[in-house]
Amino acid sequence: MTELTFAELGLGQQLLDALDAENYTAPTPIQRRAIPFLLKGSDLLGIAQTGTGKTAAFVLPILQKLSEKPTKANPRRPQSLILAPTRELAIQIGEGVKTYGRNLHLRHAVIFGGVGQSPQIQKMVRGVHILVATPGRLLDLIGQGHIELDNISFFVLDEADRMLDMGFIHDVRKISALLPRKRQSMLLSATMPRDIAKLAESLLKNPERIEVSPKVVTVDRIDQRVYFCESGEKRDLLTEIFADESFYRVIVFTRTKHRANRVAEFLNKSKISTEAIHGNKSQGARQRALESFRKGDTRVLVATDIAARGIDIDDVTHVINFELPNEPEGYVHRIGRTARAGAGGVALSFCSPDERPFLRDIERLIKREIANENERPLLDHIPKKPKPVQRQPHKPEQSGRRIAKKQGDNQIQEKRSKPGRSRRRRSRGKAA
Repeated sequence: MTELTFAELGLGQQLLDALDAENYTAPTPIQRRAIPFLLKGSDLLGIAQTGTGKTAAFVLPILQKLSEKPTKANPRRPQSLILAPTRELAIQIGEGVKTYGRNLHLRHAVIFGGVGQSPQIQKMVRGVHILVATPGRLLDLIGQGHIELDNISFFVLDEADRMLDMGFIHDVRKISALLPRKRQSMLLSATMPRDIAKLAESLLKNPERIEVSPKVVTVDRIDQRVYFCESGEKRDLLTEIFADESFYRVIVFTRTKHRANRVAEFLNKSKISTEAIHGNKSQGARQRALESFRKGDTRVLVATDIAARGIDIDDVTHVINFELPNEPEGYVHRIGRTARAGAGGVALSFCSPDERPFLRDIERLIKREIANENERPLLDHIPKKPKPVQRQPHKPEQSGRRIAKKQGDNQIQEKRSKPGRSRRRRSRGKAA
């Protein structure tokens, strides 16, 4: 049985050429199922995680339908709106639009907060066909009169569950109220809590429900281990782990922004090149950190769950859960950062006594027990991935010998100096 091709999904030649240039040969499961429905004009309720190819699943049909009936981009009035919860995901979607639509005469813009709005406003004045936006900045520009949504024909709400987690649902409802009733809508979410299900009912009309859940597959591809320790021991455990040079591109997850900063500061003081990425960082700082990590200049990226959504970097050797997430689904999203594009990966988790309930919830979700590594010597049994040939090894650790030698020299000097001081005191006494 031959695999289905993109051409058989009904995509035009210009899109096929763009996909071919990226060496995309076969559609993923969600692309195979979603693209035909969307090309027919159906609404879509998609349940899929990041890393499944869902961005192309909705971007390709939008590009196809916009190119079939080409129109001039109207100032301030886009024809398609894609909402994303984070700046990183919005940028990633924008890159997808640019890549897949390279052969089409369609304009797009990406707008988000944390940066100056003037360049974004200028793009809207010139006119765009596709607008990718985060909710907060979009509402700001709508309020200032720079964007109108009465011309929207295609609406996508991506990462709906993360929108809920970040408190954006009210903003999403405000935005959806400004959209025309006659439109094609798509809602995608990794999970389907009750509030998201209600939101889907209000946004979608007779949608095709497509569920592509690679949780078990992803988990099976990843070698998972847990280390039980006290909270105060986690830093020392990190230092011991990073003595192993096979950990050369690692994402460390924390639950809070404050903890991410503290862990990054500790690792940098330990001479381990590290950057932190979270919601309090400026957009420029976040992009610089991601680019440095992608190039290999930074060995470790410390991230919170929200900031890590949308990170799509190949060859992440390991994921380390410095703190376990309090939602089990978050664990699956985290470890998936090291199993991109069908590759395997390694995930290590540090579990303090107060995190045991989180671990039980995770094991219940993934339907397996995570291997306990406490009975084994740490570095002898940590699962490793091969280290790139081009990376230069660190210098052998000799600090202990040097310290001992220095201490010995100091002791000898101290013994020699003390009698000298005593003799000088006795001499001064006799003179007196």
